[in-house]
Amino acid sequence: MLHPGRLLRLTLLPRSLSAMAAPPAGASGQCFAAEGPGPDLVCFTLSASSSGRPEPRCFVPAPGRCYSLCVPAAPSVPAARLHRRLQQRLRQEPFGRCQVLGLLCYGAQAALEKGFLIQDPQGGPETERALEELLRGLGELPPPLGVYEAGERGELWQCLWALRGAGGRELLHRARVVAAEEPPLHPAVPGLRHAAVFHSLEAARSVVEQCTSFIPEATAVLDLVDKCPKHSKKGEFPVIVIEGLDATGKTTVTQSIKNSLNALLLRSPPACVSQWRKTFDVEPTLIRRAFYALGNYIVASEIAKASTESPVVVDRRYRCEFRYPTYLHIGKITIIKYWHSTAAYAIATEISGKVQNLPPTHHEVYQWPEDLLKPDLVLLLTVSPEERIRRLQGRGLEKTEEETELEANSLFRQKVEESYKRMENPGCQEVDASPSREEVLRTVLYLIKKHCGSL
Repeated sequence: MLHPGRLLRLTLLPRSLSAMAAPPAGASGQCFAAEGPGPDLVCFTLSASSSGRPEPRCFVPAPGRCYSLCVPAAPSVPAARLHRRLQQRLRQEPFGRCQVLGLLCYGAQAALEKGFLIQDPQGGPETERALEELLRGLGELPPPLGVYEAGERGELWQCLWALRGAGGRELLHRARVVAAEEPPLHPAVPGLRHAAVFHSLEAARSVVEQCTSFIPEATAVLDLVDKCPKHSKKGEFPVIVIEGLDATGKTTVTQSIKNSLNALLLRSPPACVSQWRKTFDVEPTLIRRAFYALGNYIVASEIAKASTESPVVVDRRYRCEFRYPTYLHIGKITIIKYWHSTAAYAIATEISGKVQNLPPTHHEVYQWPEDLLKPDLVLLLTVSPEERIRRLQGRGLEKTEEETELEANSLFRQKVEESYKRMENPGCQEVDASPSREEVLRTVLYLIKKHCGSL
């Protein structure tokens, strides 16, 4: 429970100051979920009543203090860049002594906001001054500053202040903070299809379009997309997707096919956009995911052509063509890492906490985009965590933030794998990639023959 003498300061970035000027009518309005170091969310809400439910659990005991900064989580590039700017700034001094956690602001009448809960174990004035300076530097109309203070009977109140010029403040509203139960769905679930997992070309394209003024390569990506058919259609031969976490053997499997069948491999993402991966990998997740989503549509146009003209296997580093031996009786075929990986990593990143927080089975977020070329078979390669670590040692490859998180965080890895397994239309068929290369290859070829031999 909250210590009676403790102070919690919360900063919000609402859609407008007028929307926040009046106190909420009850605890069913604006809600908050602090993403703590453990798997559970700490949820609380605002109430106009001075009595009722207890205060929420907190992270830092007195004399420590907590602060937070939030921005809208809508699919807006300016909001995503502001969130990234705050994230980077909070990694610098004088915030080095603080622990920064995720914070979500949500409600029935309000769009999701994302931010950071800054835990200052010392509770000194330096952190508060630095945060206020940071907020005032964001623009002409700084985000409001919510100050959470203990009342006479130990209850917790929110005083929302608008920051004015010359260090002044104006009180917007005052409301009590009370504990709340975790919502049935993780607060980020409703917005996944709009800001994380793109289910149409236009949704991803609209994000990249917002980047052309500060990412010159964005224009080149859009030009490539515009040259692709609106709805790429597969040819008469099957399309096979090989998915899996890093170091599960995706490249080994395709190389095994190459060696045993005299095959060549086609790079994915395609070479025409992979040259810009480093540029987009350092951008906020919204921009990065939109880039890779458009890459899927570009690849789809290549798959459509390959499945009618020439046999091709696709991996991330090699390019070539091949024909399967006649005993498979499937002719031309395409193998590629595709949409499932883009979606699985996005879902696992956005949904904090335990695996149970993921969207439920059969949720719409797991459905294949209607305007993206669909594969005939998806194989999900899996190995034990210990085997993955062994294979990763000494690879020395550059990693995105999500890949680094995957390597360090077992819970995140579990969420990625579970997201893969919940994909539908088409779903993933698991393949144990732990045995020898020869055994895994036999399994893969058997599954291809079983599911695609008659296509």
